[in-house]
Amino acid sequence: MDGPQGHSPRWLQGLPAPAPEFKGQPEFNFVGGHVEADCVPVEALREAAAAAIAEEGGDLAMYNPTGGKGHAGCRRMVAEMLTRRTGMPCDPEEVLIVSGSLQALDLVNHALVGPGDAVPCELENYGGALTRIRARGAEPVGVRTDAHGMVPEALEETLARLGREGRRVGYVYLIPTVQNPTGTVMPEERRREILEIAARHDVTLFEDDCYADLVFAGGRPKAIRALDPDGRTIYCGTFSKQIAPGLRLGFLVADRPALAQLLALKSDAGTPAIEQMTLARMGPMFDEHCAAVQTRLGEKCAVLCEALDAEFGATAEYRRPEGGIFVWATLPAPVDTTRLAAVAAAEGVAINPGAEWCADPDHGRRSLRLCFANPSEETIRAGVAKLAEICRREFGLPERSANVSRV
Repeated sequence: MDGPQGHSPRWLQGLPAPAPEFKGQPEFNFVGGHVEADCVPVEALREAAAAAIAEEGGDLAMYNPTGGKGHAGCRRMVAEMLTRRTGMPCDPEEVLIVSGSLQALDLVNHALVGPGDAVPCELENYGGALTRIRARGAEPVGVRTDAHGMVPEALEETLARLGREGRRVGYVYLIPTVQNPTGTVMPEERRREILEIAARHDVTLFEDDCYADLVFAGGRPKAIRALDPDGRTIYCGTFSKQIAPGLRLGFLVADRPALAQLLALKSDAGTPAIEQMTLARMGPMFDEHCAAVQTRLGEKCAVLCEALDAEFGATAEYRRPEGGIFVWATLPAPVDTTRLAAVAAAEGVAINPGAEWCADPDHGRRSLRLCFANPSEETIRAGVAKLAEICRREFGLPERSANVSRV
């Protein structure tokens, strides 16, 4: 059968390029949302899965034995965890279990975003969210950020401008706690300001809280939804970063009428049940596990920052993140990180170029996102040193590394 690059009429036009054959992980892997293998609670997962199958294995005979929203015990665990950790009183009936946060994004976009719509969001942003907004024929509209996340005055100006232009706003997308990719944490006072602005303009807020359990510098503020008296905030979370990405478990929280509409769009016959049954039994260890992961991530973040300072010096500008698994760094002209990423990938160093992580790609042309969660400390140091070597060869920068002149 002819492939998409051939001339067979059986393939639609406009398909993305075929996926390349997988040839193994790069030697220095700073991309994606991978976590460290030693941080996965393997023994706890093994015990919980065994108990789940022994006690509820027969329920696997049905697609959704406890309803389309997901496993009742898993939803109860999520509701208790959110009430305890986010300051957001949560009923299990307000929880919809989904197959990772990407499915949550797809459901909300399907319900709220159409062609020609605008979606205000942080200027530096999660690439997966940006591509999904654009896939709906909508425009992600970047809103200025600072060390505390989205700037309220900039959001006010953006919404007012869109109103004057007659543009429909699907929702305002926010990652307020450990923003991806910048790692900022929005203070509670600013969260309240954002809510007031959303109320004045009568727009929905979509709060992506996928990294909120990974704050390792300072405390975790209340979720925006916890501060929202009107219920205009839809909340999204995941267990990919604290437990394991391979679980593919996330959740949406919204008022019941909104959740019922989102559930009607979930046409996959249900998120896999064994994972939900397993997670439902892990509530008692969750807080302690998160604390250990936070400590470990803080240590590895320090290693990456030390490596950047040693190899790039003042050439790499970055703000040390308050949590999460990424450092967002910006290099001077003439560096183009899309080109840098392509050259580095050929030499075993994988990075995320900034253009893919900005609502305005040109804004991120000189920036890059580095994930420090998965590689070892030794790999981080060696990988950053190699990246600096490649950058210097391609762009003449940095001029110094490891306190040695390279010019």
